Amino acid sequence: MDRDKEETFYNRSLERALQIMITFNNERQVLTLAQLSESLSLPKATVLRLCSTLVKYDFLRQDPESRRYSLGLRLFELGSIVFYSFSLRKIASPYLGQLHVKLRKTIFLGILDNDEVLYVDKREDPRNPISFTSKIGTRRPPYWGMLGPVLMAYLPDSDIKRLLQKSPLTATTKKSITKKEEFLKLLRRVREHGYVVDIETTLEGIGGAAAPIRDFTGRVIATIGIAFITSSVDSKDLKNIVKEVTGTALAISKEMGYIEERNVELFP
Repeated sequence: MDRDKEETFYNRSLERALQIMITFNNERQVLTLAQLSESLSLPKATVLRLCSTLVKYDFLRQDPESRRYSLGLRLFELGSIVFYSFSLRKIASPYLGQLHVKLRKTIFLGILDNDEVLYVDKREDPRNPISFTSKIGTRRPPYWGMLGPVLMAYLPDSDIKRLLQKSPLTATTKKSITKKEEFLKLLRRVREHGYVVDIETTLEGIGGAAAPIRDFTGRVIATIGIAFITSSVDSKDLKNIVKEVTGTALAISKEMGYIEERNVELFP
């Protein structure tokens, strides 16, 4: 791309907003409008407009009394996503490998990112006659397959409602859940039992089981899932798969600092 084309996509206001945020550091955690204006060599009116927008979207916060600015919680949330996506993969990797060796089935690790299921790791047996199209980096609707319901189940009700409005339930098989009330019942079961079993609701002939991964606060930050050909799994096999995926999810959670509060009863 040549210089002229680069300038076409250049946004001065965005650059200034980013400059405002990176002006803050450990030594300068709180700044006044005048200090920001001086640091950026910009008029106060310009900085005020930009800061007001950043405050609106929680990238900055302003003390109502001193009127001074500091970085907002939205940056912490975004930073947490980046941190967990990297540290999570590193911590989860040996557990995914062990689970794959034990069950010889496809293993997925996913997070909810930008209102979508994002696959951040995958283990697949090359000898498996069926290859799953979802790869590391693939994005799916938030309700998708076995991973989506686990990631959505522990969200506030307002977020669940928003996601379903943004990404309406869509049928991909005869068993797909398309009614909101039925899907909400599924989410309540996930919360109650601590896992989900998905049988051909997304792909014909394919099932799966998934469980949540929590961090040190108890918040669900990811999910691990095991995919299988439904005709190859009986009720005994399914119980073992659920046991293995919930056990592995708990082990990863503990590595992330989670302290277990109670044991989850499988198939009550």
